Amino acid sequence: MDRRRALGVALVLVSACGFGSGALFAKPVYAAGVNWHVLMAWRFLVGAGLAWAFLLASPGRRRGLLTLDRRAVIVSLALGILYVGNSGTYYAGLESVDASLAALVVYIYPALVAVLSLRIGRRLEGARAWIALGLALAGVALTVGGIDASKAPPLGALLLVVASPLIYAVWIVLAARLSGERRGAPAGQAGQANGDGASASAATALMMTATAAVYWTTAVAAGRAVAPGDIPAVAWPGLLAIGAVATFLAIQGFYAGAQRIGAAQAALLSTIEPLWTIGLAALLLHETLSPIQLAGGVLILAGVVIAQTGPASGRSARPAVRLADE
Repeated sequence: MDRRRALGVALVLVSACGFGSGALFAKPVYAAGVNWHVLMAWRFLVGAGLAWAFLLASPGRRRGLLTLDRRAVIVSLALGILYVGNSGTYYAGLESVDASLAALVVYIYPALVAVLSLRIGRRLEGARAWIALGLALAGVALTVGGIDASKAPPLGALLLVVASPLIYAVWIVLAARLSGERRGAPAGQAGQANGDGASASAATALMMTATAAVYWTTAVAAGRAVAPGDIPAVAWPGLLAIGAVATFLAIQGFYAGAQRIGAAQAALLSTIEPLWTIGLAALLLHETLSPIQLAGGVLILAGVVIAQTGPASGRSARPAVRLADE
């Protein structure tokens, strides 16, 4: 393996672990009395701030910002606003749902994207997409059905976690569509049309800024205790970590890695994300999954692998626009 490819693999793995750590950082923040809305406001404020610092620190990335046309700016801001639906449902549900269970349920989104992409953008041939979705849904049924009744989270919280990958799958397909991906397009065409990693950094900075703006506006309007003085000191490490590691580092790592190894392999390597979350949740939060839930997790991951591998029509080398898995 050459150095460029090895670095790409390492960056994607770091990215997956960063995304997967978000739930683990959030749990102590919730325990300190900070709710999901305030957490999201600070998460994306920190993430956006670091993204802009990273962008402006390099002349090449600054030029990437200037190359974005009006449509690209509008699309980036719109996707940032729409991303509130996915991240909000996940972290609102996470207040009551175990991090390990949430990590498994939310990871059905690649299979959902495979089915939605039968009509939009990159699509899998034959029955692979439906097989992937069937395995993933069966896995969710096992993981949710295997919850100990005495420890079951509120139904509303569980429904929010289930809604998150549904919204995220629609968001990914919409992002691909708006950014120029079309069924049957030659591999890499969308990426060439929309710029390189420099413009991608600019687009993600704009998206995170839009997401942060929505969370802050709604938090202030709702009277949330979002001011720095209202945040307990014990919550700050988690707030800063989720913004820096699970948002900024995770996003930039995925883009940089996908540029080196391609979107298909980057997406497949990212499958370690729920495994990372489950392992650390067991170690740090003492969460455990029953054997039937672990079997469900295997089915979900099998669906993900099928959705991310095999022949495809018009498979694009361009990485999907990604803010986070949740």
